[in-house]
Amino acid sequence: DVVETQDHYKSRWRSIWIMYLTMFLSSVGFSIVIMSVWPYLQKIDPTADASFLGWIIASYSIGQMVASPLFGLWSNYRPRREPLVISTAISVAANCLYAYVHVPHSHKKYYMLTARALVGFGAGNVAVVRSYIAGATSLTERTSAMANTSAFQAVGFILGPVFQTCFTLIGEEGVTWKFLCLQLNMYTAPVLFGALLGVINIILIFAIFREHRVDDMGRQYKSINSDGEGNDVLDQNTEGSIDHVAVVALNILFFVILFVFAVFETIATPLTMDMYSWTRKEAVFYNGIILSVIGVESVIVFMVVKTLSKKTGERAILHAGLLIVLVGFFILLPWGKKLPNIQWQEIKNNSIPRTAPSEMLVPFWSLAELQLLSNHTAEPVGCPVTQSWCLNTPMIYLAQYISSDVLIGLGYPVCNVMSYTLYSKVLGPKPQGVYMGWLTASGSGARILGPVFVSQIYTHLGPRWAFSLICGVVVVSLLLLEIVYKRLIAFSVRYGRMQE
Repeated sequence: DVVETQDHYKSRWRSIWIMYLTMFLSSVGFSIVIMSVWPYLQKIDPTADASFLGWIIASYSIGQMVASPLFGLWSNYRPRREPLVISTAISVAANCLYAYVHVPHSHKKYYMLTARALVGFGAGNVAVVRSYIAGATSLTERTSAMANTSAFQAVGFILGPVFQTCFTLIGEEGVTWKFLCLQLNMYTAPVLFGALLGVINIILIFAIFREHRVDDMGRQYKSINSDGEGNDVLDQNTEGSIDHVAVVALNILFFVILFVFAVFETIATPLTMDMYSWTRKEAVFYNGIILSVIGVESVIVFMVVKTLSKKTGERAILHAGLLIVLVGFFILLPWGKKLPNIQWQEIKNNSIPRTAPSEMLVPFWSLAELQLLSNHTAEPVGCPVTQSWCLNTPMIYLAQYISSDVLIGLGYPVCNVMSYTLYSKVLGPKPQGVYMGWLTASGSGARILGPVFVSQIYTHLGPRWAFSLICGVVVVSLLLLEIVYKRLIAFSVRYGRMQE
């Protein structure tokens, strides 16, 4: 056995911290403009509608889904510095493109779509980050390192909107530099700040990052990615095949975890507007506070789970996390008898028959009342009559919603960390770039399909159907976990090189 030197240990962990920073900046790149995309889109291109906004939001995840396996494959055969620098440079260029989408004379919305897709493509380096951390940590270090990675990612998602809020002080007009054709305002300043952070990240990768590999016992050894800078001295014994049943199962579980959380994020604003008659401004403000609190809760969970996993093991904690998520969505099912307020209910003096089927709605409105409805200047609040389920589905009480938020905010980070940790341990010493790329791609796919699921099921069938189906999906994932439970063990444990 070759004992790791102090210099090697310090260099290895400095490189891991650079990976934490890269993960943080990747999530900041997504969230720093998420609150301002819609008003900026309306400003630069009035022809864009809400459906096109959906494509712009989804384009980030589509770009990441395409790029993750490609960058992962690249990192398997070449020094990881290469895909890390190239991917970050793509994100920097994409942010600069976003800042200049006002310049073209037409089709500005498509330039914005391209910019966000390229930012997502650059974020495909998440697969490289996680594969490096998996290979640069021993089994005893792995859970803690993966938890830290997810914590930095979560903090990035939290701080992105905070940065955006700070830049609103610049105002919508801001400052125009004609010689650069640049408008520095509340919409462009955040992405330029993100580009600056990306440049700093590239400099740090060149200055500090070094390739290091250790086996599951923590012994250093040579890697296929070695660029001659490290002191790795052992060749790793990689004999033995990967348990592909466990790999596929963990990909499915990770898809489900990201899918249900994407549904949860997407449903928050329309659900609270329908159930509690909140205005758009109130829904964004209150849900922003709730999601910020959940983000802080997630960071705390990431820190706690590192210690807890040493006592109970990752599989048991993943099982518990899925159960918590199941309870969180089960609580969201409508149970009471009180119905939500209907939009424009005051026009009929509360006389809308709540039990009327959707096809009978039109006769209840006179021509004069419909004219009054169309001329009404106030923002309509409550559950819209166009959603027929509003007339017969009980409301979800605020206490239910808050309780569900707390539980899902507890269960999701647990499942996220444990699935990544188990995945990296099952893969063992084999090059993990492509496998991590597929895992990241499955998560990106879930973030694309989640909002589509909500827009269809919730809008047409209501919360009872939407949350019942989610509960069913989580139950199936729990059954899958039970089936493969004994196979979710570390590669070295499976081949008797280490004790579990």
